[in-house]
Amino acid sequence: MKQLRIPAVYMRGGTSKGVFFRREDLPADPVEREKILLRVIGSPDRYGKHTDGMGGATSSTSKIVILSRSERPDSDVDYLFGQVAIDRPAIEWSGNCGNLSTAVGPFAIEQGLVAAPTDGTAVVRIWQANIKKRIISHVPMKDGAVQELGDFELDGVAFPAAEIKLEFVDPAEGGALFPTGRRLERLEVPALGAIEATMIVAGNPTIFVDAARLGLTGTELQKDINNNPKILALAETVRAHGAVAMGLVKTPQEASEKRQGTPKIAFVAKPAGYTASDGKAVTAQSIDLLARIFSMGVLHHAMTGTGAVAIAAAAAIPGTVVSRLAPVGADGRVRFGHPSGVLSVGAEAREEAGRWAVKKVMMSRSARRLMEGWVRVPG
Repeated sequence: MKQLRIPAVYMRGGTSKGVFFRREDLPADPVEREKILLRVIGSPDRYGKHTDGMGGATSSTSKIVILSRSERPDSDVDYLFGQVAIDRPAIEWSGNCGNLSTAVGPFAIEQGLVAAPTDGTAVVRIWQANIKKRIISHVPMKDGAVQELGDFELDGVAFPAAEIKLEFVDPAEGGALFPTGRRLERLEVPALGAIEATMIVAGNPTIFVDAARLGLTGTELQKDINNNPKILALAETVRAHGAVAMGLVKTPQEASEKRQGTPKIAFVAKPAGYTASDGKAVTAQSIDLLARIFSMGVLHHAMTGTGAVAIAAAAAIPGTVVSRLAPVGADGRVRFGHPSGVLSVGAEAREEAGRWAVKKVMMSRSARRLMEGWVRVPG
């Protein structure tokens, strides 16, 4: 048996990392392609370490991105995202990674998929193929290359880099922003009874609940949640029942077994001071609300990019779990505290014929190439 040699780039985007490929460098057959991608990451790994692969054994670092030139007139590149399970031979293709969306523009430019100016800002129009939505990436350029280094700081990332601005365009276009038809839903959950929830499709399908209904304060870090099987099980129960209510699956069991990636579940609370995971103090005065999100069954170390999109959208619309705590300010933005620090996001929303529509969600992230060359995969 020989090892395959496949061109790839290992990139950080926002607070995530993943292996990036051009579609033409992978098998066209989906089954064969998925087999190779699992081996690239090192899944399934019964030890949960990804020692024999490129994955990092967390939901934030077990990811795949596949890019190609787009045939759509409104887009430059097609972006397909895969969330790779750690201990199972499965790749979830149902959602997007908002964090890795940041690295799509730089990758597309450096791979020659998109023309860019020598200096200034390159505008890359991205078609997110998983959720069929458009993203506009504003990538800084200098001396004919993507400007990766800079002084933009992103909580959850240790080192500063250049700022990349993202616009998630019409994140609910073509579907229901609120799949149940209501901004505030009563969700029946075993062991909890009826709880209030906002179930929204913006970025990824996301369920928002008050932290107190899960017995939490909203200031928790990963160590407080991920070492507590009872809380993890409760959050998954709420998520699974919400998935049924949103029409994404037929049964809670199906959600837990076959659709772990989406919907996401997040809990929110009023502002309160806490110490972030790096030891930095976050004051109540510096944020509009507290927000935490689960990803692939565990608490995320910061905030998923699509979770931030959903927070911005929900904050911009009256009557949601999020907006009743923190409606967007006069500048259209909301600041929330997450386990690694603070993030500011903005949204443009308006009511049209009795229905709310989110036109755009804006946020800033950064991205950097970590390694480029080839990955080796047993053939």
